[in-house]
Amino acid sequence: MAQLYYKYGAMNSGKSIEILKVAHNYEEQNKPVLIFTSALDHRDEVGYVSSRIGLRRQAIPITEDTDIYGIVNNHQPKPYCILVDECQFLSRKNIQQLVRIVDELDVPVMGFGLKNDFQNQLFEGSRYMLTYADKIEEMKTICWFCERKAIMNLRVKDGKPVYTGEQIVIGGNDTYFPVCRKCHTNPPL
Repeated sequence: MAQLYYKYGAMNSGKSIEILKVAHNYEEQNKPVLIFTSALDHRDEVGYVSSRIGLRRQAIPITEDTDIYGIVNNHQPKPYCILVDECQFLSRKNIQQLVRIVDELDVPVMGFGLKNDFQNQLFEGSRYMLTYADKIEEMKTICWFCERKAIMNLRVKDGKPVYTGEQIVIGGNDTYFPVCRKCHTNPPL
C-alpha cells in the first residue's frame, strides 16, 4: 500500500541529496521514478534538483496550476515512486494532488522540504504535508554556529540577521543559515 512521506529539515540537512539517492536506488533496479520540484526554486536553474555537494538532476517544475496528478496518471510506464523537492513552496491544491496520487493511483510519494520559515512560521506546503502525511521524518543537521541540532533557518542580509520581510526569498548559504533556537534568537554574527 502506497503512503505519503514528508521528510523535513533545516537548510543543509541533506534533503536534495536524499532525493537523488532514492531516485538512483529505484532506477538501478529498473524502477522508474518521477521527480518534481517547485518552480519557485531558481537557485541553480528552474526544473532542477540540486545538492550543495554538486549533484543535480532535471525535475518537473511545479506551479500553482501544474496538474501533478494528471502528469503521474498519464506517465508510461507507471512510476514506482514520486519524489518532490521544496514541498514548502507548494500550495494546498498541489499537496492534495499528491494525496490523490497515493490514494487513487497507489504510487508512493516522498516529499522533502523545510518545515518553517525564517520567522518560524509554517509554510503552506509544509502545513499540508504535515497534515496529510502518513509518515513524517525529521532530517537532522547541526547549527551553523554551535554544536546543537539546527531546527530553524536564520535569514541574513549583509551579515546581519533578518527577522521581518517576505516569507519566500530564494537563497542558499549566502542568505540562510541552519541554526538552533538559541542561535536564532541571539546569533553570534
